[in-house]
Amino acid sequence: MSESSSQEPREVRWSSMDRPPSTFAPDPSGLLSEDQFLCSICLDVFTDPVSTPCGHNFCMKCIKTCWGDSEQCHCPFCKEEFTKRPELKVNTAFREVVDHFKKKNALDKPEVLCDACIEVKQKALKSCLNCVVSFCESHLEPHNNVPKLNKHKLINPVKNLEDYICQKHERPLELFCRDDKTCVCLFCTEGDHKDHNIVPIEEENGEKKTQLEKTQSEVQQMIQDRLKKIKDIKHSVELRKRNTEKEKADSVELFTALIRSIERSQAELLEVMEEKQKAAERQAEDLIKELEQEITELKRRDTELEQLSHTEDHLLQIYPLLCRPPHTKNWTDISTDPHLSVETVRNTLSQLQKSLNETLTETITEKIRDSVSTDLKRIQQFAVDVTLDADTAHPKLILSDDRKQVTHGDTEQNLPDNPKRFDRCQCVLGKEGFSSGRFYYEVQVREKTAWTLGVALESIDRKGKIKLKPQNGIWAVALRNENEYKARADPSVLLSLREQLQKVGVFVDYEEGLVSFYDMESRSHIYSFTGQSFTEKLYPYFNPCINDGGKNSAPLIVLPLSKTE
Repeated sequence: MSESSSQEPREVRWSSMDRPPSTFAPDPSGLLSEDQFLCSICLDVFTDPVSTPCGHNFCMKCIKTCWGDSEQCHCPFCKEEFTKRPELKVNTAFREVVDHFKKKNALDKPEVLCDACIEVKQKALKSCLNCVVSFCESHLEPHNNVPKLNKHKLINPVKNLEDYICQKHERPLELFCRDDKTCVCLFCTEGDHKDHNIVPIEEENGEKKTQLEKTQSEVQQMIQDRLKKIKDIKHSVELRKRNTEKEKADSVELFTALIRSIERSQAELLEVMEEKQKAAERQAEDLIKELEQEITELKRRDTELEQLSHTEDHLLQIYPLLCRPPHTKNWTDISTDPHLSVETVRNTLSQLQKSLNETLTETITEKIRDSVSTDLKRIQQFAVDVTLDADTAHPKLILSDDRKQVTHGDTEQNLPDNPKRFDRCQCVLGKEGFSSGRFYYEVQVREKTAWTLGVALESIDRKGKIKLKPQNGIWAVALRNENEYKARADPSVLLSLREQLQKVGVFVDYEEGLVSFYDMESRSHIYSFTGQSFTEKLYPYFNPCINDGGKNSAPLIVLPLSKTE
């Protein structure tokens, strides 16, 4: 093949301005490579970069020249068509990055001088791979005007021109061998690389650039995902902080009420003791007064007896009368206890304790009810629309047409056995999975004698028997034997509930590792799995349990919800 037969463009741009095109490795420093600063139209570093709606970048002048006056345009790189001509604006942030790259590139690369200048060497504008010479603007003129020279391959000026020339055939390396991953010249394709997968360097550069853009897009998406994760974590910390402050305030309020109740009870006890003391003092005063009256009467009788003892007149007549003891009270069993009756104090304390317990129970119950109600209002903001995934349902399960209800049938349906379907555990998962944030849904369990609800990991074993516990990738609560409620932890936790559950709320905070269950009728908390660590998608989990001869025929129903303000 002769040189004159080549139909390729006169000028070739390599993937890098300072290294042979056979290397496409990323910059080891981790910075963006030069390929990401090249316009795919002019193949030069961007000047006034703009972005099209499809996300590709071009020089402002290049894209305008490419589109001309046409109203309907397409991306020159990916060919996506735009029904309306996009309004282009220079991406100032990207332009600053490009300018920084240009400055850094100019500092990092040694200046290439024109080989044709005799006296004062001018800065080279291009290097010719055919001539193996670098030319300044004036000496490059013949390559622009002489037809034969028009076919020469020009690249941005480089000092190591020999790296761009085939050492064996001394021809420009203008092709790329995909089999050997190296650049080759035209003559190489007729020798060592014959029958190899050979493409023009421009095509390989284009594909590599596409791969780089795809990788860059993936990296940018990873950055966005991590930024979102940081935002979620900060939000979670802020939410926890607010909840902690609220819990502290509630605790202060609760214990303040407790202290007030204790103080009130103490005051009542002191008041009772004071009243007992006053009653004892009044009793003592009355007894003393009565004793003093008797003493006065006894003294009077003693005086009379003293007087009569000195005379014998009529003594025998009045002796019987005088010998009678005066009418007085028997004081033997009458006494005043210096202490309050132990039984009295015990009874008083018992009454006060009962009153205090009732007050505390009522206060604590009210606080818990208020706290749960507040939590429910908060978590209902994360309500999601859950639809059952028919591809996961056990063959004996029957789903409603809207995929919102599931019941157990006694006969197994003829369904395809795909990898997602459960073959022994008679359950079904939600259609959508969640790998971050919070979500909440409610399920009606009314008139059922057995069921299991919760969330499960995407990797949960779909084939064979499943032991329900967090270690196996499932977090759930269950009803068995009509009134036996359990949290399926390891070991299971028996739940004490006042009433039969009618409607259950399930809330998950992925980052917090929290799975909570609520009784939505009484608006009370049932159970929470805390401190869990989730590393993959979580799916809502439903098991209506066996039909049991019609006793458990009621469906599990996913209830419609709307996010509360």
